[in-house]
Amino acid sequence: MILTITLNPSVDISYKLDSLSLDTVNRVNDVSKTAGGKGLNVSRVLRQLGQDVAATGFLGGSLGDFIRVEIAKLGIGDLFVGIDGDTRNCIAVIHEAQQTEILEAGPAVNKGEAILFLENLSAHIQQADVVTISGSLPKGIADYFYKKILEITAEDNTPVLLDTKGELLACTLEGTSKPYLIKPNQEELADLVGRKLETEAEVINAMHTQLFEDIPWVVVTLGADGAIVKHGDTFYRARAPKVNAINPVGSGDSVIAGFAAGVSRGLVDEELIKFGLSMGVLNAMEEKTGHIDPEKIDWCIGEMQIDVLDR
Repeated sequence: MILTITLNPSVDISYKLDSLSLDTVNRVNDVSKTAGGKGLNVSRVLRQLGQDVAATGFLGGSLGDFIRVEIAKLGIGDLFVGIDGDTRNCIAVIHEAQQTEILEAGPAVNKGEAILFLENLSAHIQQADVVTISGSLPKGIADYFYKKILEITAEDNTPVLLDTKGELLACTLEGTSKPYLIKPNQEELADLVGRKLETEAEVINAMHTQLFEDIPWVVVTLGADGAIVKHGDTFYRARAPKVNAINPVGSGDSVIAGFAAGVSRGLVDEELIKFGLSMGVLNAMEEKTGHIDPEKIDWCIGEMQIDVLDR
């Protein structure tokens, strides 16, 4: 079983309008509401890959109940911890080839609820062969919380794939228990090392930073240009096939799902890289965020080009 962690999930609401008029009424017929949050995008893709998956984090109020119902429909196990606060909405207004987002901060989690989550994780971690952690922290949770999660998973030697950024990522990597894989994009890597990274050589040099020494896999995504991947002392340059990108939102989450499924299936080296990155390409080809077409997997893997770099 793969366990996905989304500590600050949301109900994602999408309004599609021909045009948006300010300071007046806008009526919309094209509305979608889904269980959202980066980790739930991971969960959704994992289910499309046929993986056994459960999701955990914090849920509260009627919107939390909505998410529980939605993930149950998808066959995703529900290990979420209930809280007093209300789960947030994240609203996207799509209009005239633009997207305007309104993102609620979300509920505050109290100390007792945080402790209950860690106890719940300890009780279920032996059932998981891979764990993914995605996104930001809710209010009330300190930056060291991901360190606590990694300490629990380390007790069972469970590999953790971590997808977060900024100070939260830097703080987490300072801990003694390390993630198995991290997936910053080029801009996030630049923020992490504190300098601009404009060329592939600069990206590779940044990946030599001591901060990454004890992390087995560092996957730096480059959007449509593919990725640069560090596995141990080996560097790879991955080039993705050129596709008609309909909706790249959620591609990073899909990459995490691909690598998690690949690790769970025992894939290694270039085979794992091709499988993991292909999920990001396939997500970009779909209209819905966190969706892939499983029938296109073999094609995408076959088109993915991997070169070992002499670094």
